[in-house]
Order: sequence, then structure tokens, then C-alpha cells
Amino acid sequence: MKQFIKISLVLLVFVAASCGSSENGQLVGVLDRPDWKGINPYGMVYVPSGTLHIGPSDQDVSNTFVQRQKAISIAGFYMDDTEITNNEYRQFVYWVRDSLAHSYLDHYVETADGQELIDWEYEIDWQDETLEDLYYQGDDRFAGKKELDASKMVFEYEWYDWQRAAHDHGRSPRTAFIQRKKVNVYPDTLVWIRDFSYSYNEPMTRNYFWHPAFDDYPVVGVDWHMANAFAYWRTKLWNTYQQTRGDGINTEDFRLPTEHEWEYAARGGHDLAPYPWGGYYTRNSKGCLLANFKPGRGNYPEDGGQYTVRADAYFPNDYGLYNMAGNVSEWTVTAYYDNAYSFLHDLNPDIRYDAKDDDPEAYKRKVIRGGSWKDVAHFLQTGTRHWEYQDTTKSYIGFRCALSFLGRSLNDF
Repeated sequence: MKQFIKISLVLLVFVAASCGSSENGQLVGVLDRPDWKGINPYGMVYVPSGTLHIGPSDQDVSNTFVQRQKAISIAGFYMDDTEITNNEYRQFVYWVRDSLAHSYLDHYVETADGQELIDWEYEIDWQDETLEDLYYQGDDRFAGKKELDASKMVFEYEWYDWQRAAHDHGRSPRTAFIQRKKVNVYPDTLVWIRDFSYSYNEPMTRNYFWHPAFDDYPVVGVDWHMANAFAYWRTKLWNTYQQTRGDGINTEDFRLPTEHEWEYAARGGHDLAPYPWGGYYTRNSKGCLLANFKPGRGNYPEDGGQYTVRADAYFPNDYGLYNMAGNVSEWTVTAYYDNAYSFLHDLNPDIRYDAKDDDPEAYKRKVIRGGSWKDVAHFLQTGTRHWEYQDTTKSYIGFRCALSFLGRSLNDF
């Protein structure tokens, strides 16, 4: 009798618990999952999944072994429709500047879990003597002007070493895979002078990043680390805004595109197209040049631009992407190896290597794509590979961001 009473009580408790939940004895999954309807990042276009044949788009005997032909598949992603502009990058610089000022002025708020975060509601009094350290001092001042010290604009970004973690098999603590680096984010404006011997480009050094005339021109003078820092900051900016709205956070980060995401996007859906506009020539039927590059010997302005041009100049390709050829070359996240095409995987191919400061120079090479305002037409071709050192700044290299798409297709949402 006692055993019967015990069993009855257990059944009663089980039934009572079941009545207060959504369980019905069926395998239905967790029912309180958030909705996901995709996102539509401002200034980005959707590039659908697809296949392409990488390699030279034209005869290129000298690069036969650098650009071996290969069929690959690329998963869908978003990409900025233009290169990151001076004004967009300036938002990042201002954020770093203001965060430093808030830190100097002790503008913090403590969260419920005990963390101290900057309270952005505070107004910054730029006349406060506490901020004097952010300005050039003494003999460093030029013509008595009170100017912010660009060397103070330091930002720390983080990334997770997924490759190392995947091959560690749980032997190391998680902290072993979290990498951090401090970067001075202020563009190197002196590249306009350094890149060209016996050439008067001082006006570009003084004005290109700050003058309103160049707001919508692509930012230059940023190295590979600075571009990654921008993408990290942009992710934080997006997630903070989504949290304030109560929306779901996209778990993927803004980042530099891989080399072959970039090439796939540049082709605009036209496999083997030598240029983003699909044709075999750099001029249209009316003889007009279709990109900003160096079309002749010393005839830089023939295409409409002496140096760079607006980031949305010329016609976009069929994915809606501007200046995938010319204007500025663009950083990718991919490490450069001459023979990479001989061992790359055919599914989302990419090669990563986090070169340290004391690594040999050859380890610091990163792929750049697209050609620039100072390059000949060969570098504008969608299949042409080139590289630059990750810690190098140039007056002809900028970047744009990518964001992985979550799902099969945009049409599913």
C-alpha cells in the first residue's frame, strides 16, 4: 500500500509539472527560441552563394603558377558597396578620441555585474585642463596651434584564433586562443609624400583625410591591422545598437573579405570576366574609361581623377559594388603565398597566418586586390593577385568590409 501511494505521488508531481510547461511528450525542440529574419546592414549588398573559376582572366604566362585555375564554391555574404570612406573611418577615429577623453575625465558608470563602462551621456568639455595630455605640447606644437596628438589614438582589438583552437583538441585553456593587439588608428597621411619621390603631394597630406572635399573618397594610409581594428569596432557598434533595441545580435562579425570572396564579388556574377563590368576592355563603346587607374604614361586625369575619386564613382557591377577595379587597392584577410592555388580547398578557400612583429617579413604578406588609381590596367583584372606587408601603409590601399550571411539564401527570409 505504501509503495502504491509513493508511485501515485510521483505521477501526480510529474503531471502537475507537465501542466505548467509546453512539453507534450513529442520531440518538438526548444520552443522559446528567438525569431531570426536576417539583417540588412546599411551600405552593404548581398552576394549570393555560388561558384567561380579562379585564376587569370586573360593570358598571363609570367603568373601561370601564381594563379592556377581552379573551380571553387563561395558561401553567401554581405559586402560594402563602396570602399570605406574618409568620413566613415573618421567616425571610428572620433570614437577612439572621445573614449580617451571620457577616460581622462573619469566618465564611467558601473553595471549590475560590477563592470565599469564609459558613460557616453556625459558631455566632453574640451577646454578642461585634464585633457591637455591629448594635445601636442611645447615644441611639438606648430605655429601655436592646439592640435590633438595623433599618436594618442590607440585602440585595442581582439580576435579568436579558430584554427589553433580546432587543432588543440581541448588541451589548452580558452585564453590561449584569444589574441589582442593595440593599434594606432589615425591614418598615416604622410604616405602621399613617402610613396612618390620628387613629387609635390603635400596638399594631399594636409587635406585628404580632414577636408570636407574628400569626405566621400576612400580612406588610405591604413595598414592591415588598422582595417581589422575598424571591423572589430564596427561590430561592437552594431551589437550595442541592437542590444538597446532588444533585437537579436548577429553572431558573425564585420571583417575583411577573404581573397576569393573579393574576387567572386568583383566578377559580379560573370564567371571568367576579366573586369568587374564584364568586358574585355577598359573603355566602353564611346571610348570612355570605366575605372580610375593609370591609362597611359603620366596621363592620370584621363579617366576623370588625378588621384582617387569618390567611392561611388563610375558604374557599379551587377552585384551593385562600386570600384571593384581601380580607385584604391583593397586589403583582404588572406595571407599571401605564391603557390597557394595548388593546395587551397575548393570550399570557401582561405589561408590565414597571424604574423607576429618579430616574424620574417615574408610571413607578413597579405593579399590586396583590385588595382588602384596609380596602377596600369593589368592590376584591375578580377583574377590578378598582388600583396603588401600587413604593417605597411600606402596612398593607394584602402579596404571594405564583409559579413557572412547566415542561412541558405536571402530569399528564405
